[in-house]
Amino acid sequence: MTELKLYNTLTRKKEVFKPIKKEEAGMYSCGPTVYWFQHIGNMRAYLFADALKRVLEYNGYKVKHVINVTDVGHLTSDADEGEDKMEKAAVKEGKSAEEIAGFYFKVFREDLKKLNIKEPSVWCRATEHIKEQIELIKKLEEKGFTYKTSDGIYFNSTKFKDYGKLARLKIGGLESGKRVAFGEKKHRTDFALWKFSSPGEKRQQEWKSPWGVGFPGWHVECSAMSMKYLGENFDIHTGGEDHISVHHTNEIAQSESATGKKFVDYWMHVAFLLNKGEKVSKSKGGFFTVSELQEKGYNPLDFRYLCLLTHYRKPLNFSLDNLDAAKNAHRKMIRKIVELKSEKHKGQDDTEKYEELFENAINDDLNLSEAIGVVWGMLDDFNFDPKKKLKLLERFDQVLGLGIKEMKEEKVEASKEILELVKEREKLRKAKMWADADIFRERILEKGFIVSDTDDGPRLEKI
Repeated sequence: MTELKLYNTLTRKKEVFKPIKKEEAGMYSCGPTVYWFQHIGNMRAYLFADALKRVLEYNGYKVKHVINVTDVGHLTSDADEGEDKMEKAAVKEGKSAEEIAGFYFKVFREDLKKLNIKEPSVWCRATEHIKEQIELIKKLEEKGFTYKTSDGIYFNSTKFKDYGKLARLKIGGLESGKRVAFGEKKHRTDFALWKFSSPGEKRQQEWKSPWGVGFPGWHVECSAMSMKYLGENFDIHTGGEDHISVHHTNEIAQSESATGKKFVDYWMHVAFLLNKGEKVSKSKGGFFTVSELQEKGYNPLDFRYLCLLTHYRKPLNFSLDNLDAAKNAHRKMIRKIVELKSEKHKGQDDTEKYEELFENAINDDLNLSEAIGVVWGMLDDFNFDPKKKLKLLERFDQVLGLGIKEMKEEKVEASKEILELVKEREKLRKAKMWADADIFRERILEKGFIVSDTDDGPRLEKI
């Protein structure tokens, strides 16, 4: 098998993956802030992390995967300003912060299941790891990296020599922009480790600490929890590319300042999902959720298939037209695999040939679009023995996650009216009256069905 190469944001190049422990991989993924539904832009990040984990497992690694659940401390601004998103949602919906977190976390896990995303080895909630966060802040305080303001305990970014190395920030340029107010912070790039509850304010979520009653900052949560479950130095940290300049930069600064060790060996980031060239985000009104796509007639795995077609480091331009194209290709793949399951002719064993092509693709920084191309090549290869082909496809699906083993012909129930339209269209086709036949195809489409032509006659599929 070819060596697994991964693109490391820290070095800006592909590197051969060399784990800290032989045949094991420790992996942390930034998880959801559970104050609202996760849209498909969010879900692309978890599909990427899932693909990475599956590729590691395909290569024989035992993966310990940790995902955090932010249920406190994520303010509406990355600049340590604004309201806590959890507290704000609780007030808006007239529920407790705990109820809000529980509900949206449950929906999130249901969405993961629909997309065939494997659950992590460990889910860790911020509210259940307050002790670890306080201990980390105490270490930073003892080493002289913190200072106190009227609203909290802050990390002094100038005390960490390599601050901004992940994002390659020009700190001097940032510091010169002092027209932007940053309150009592000493430097613009400093960030909150612990925020005090405001005088007279009674928060739903607040804890006693050596510095006063309050709650942890968003960044410190990930450092404390990842190091608890994976150690002070671990293999891989994933997240969206929007985390590079602030969240992950701050994680590195506080973690390496506290331990004196390299925090993470491989930083991997997925590019944005775009809509009409703009990033899909909740702040812009959100976008489709997985459930909303289902309501429009899509299988969640149609979206998974769409994501497989674009490399994780490239922006994915989303539109319903693009999703329709992916859906049609996905349905075509299902039909071919269903047909393959009933094929009985003998053929040659091309397992080794396609195995090499597939492994070269996935081990080249998760080139899953190329891997999908290998699958289509196999499906169209009549000379490849059907049984051996199917067995290999099921093995490849350990990475793709499309549910090849479970694929079967869907029974389509259509009304008498639809069946009559199909029958009339077929008569027109046999008479080579193509334009009239297309009119009937459109009428069938308006009724919610796609009709396609096969060697065995017309095939109906519900949209």
